[in-house]
Amino acid sequence: MTAPFSGGCVCGAIRYECTAEPVLVAHCCCTDCQRTSGAQMSTNVLVPAPAFRITAGATASYDTRGDSGNFVTRHFCARCGSNLYSMPQGMGTLAVIKAGTLDDSSWLQPGMSIYTDSAPRWAVLPDGIPKFPKMPPM
Repeated sequence: MTAPFSGGCVCGAIRYECTAEPVLVAHCCCTDCQRTSGAQMSTNVLVPAPAFRITAGATASYDTRGDSGNFVTRHFCARCGSNLYSMPQGMGTLAVIKAGTLDDSSWLQPGMSIYTDSAPRWAVLPDGIPKFPKMPPM
């Protein structure tokens, strides 16, 4: 897949697009991703923040503190509750898009699984990609 790509929330109130290729695609098993996705992990698409923009609607947001001590601002649709993306402090200018919100995610190639120490015992982690117990050095 080549950029641009787009996505949005389940109710359609919020739409976004990205004009750059992903820097990284990763499965994250941290407890925040488990809670916000309602699943064993969240597949996240890291993109340069300047290439990401909301094209319709406006998100609501809240901050959580990551294990680094830095804040992560999580953006979601206030109408339907879809978690769309996050902006983590301390990771340069990256936006972290939730893969499940893409219009077409068939082209994604996850490159790693992170925070595997937080994965539930019943989680099924994909073979063939590196697994990291916490956040690896970026």
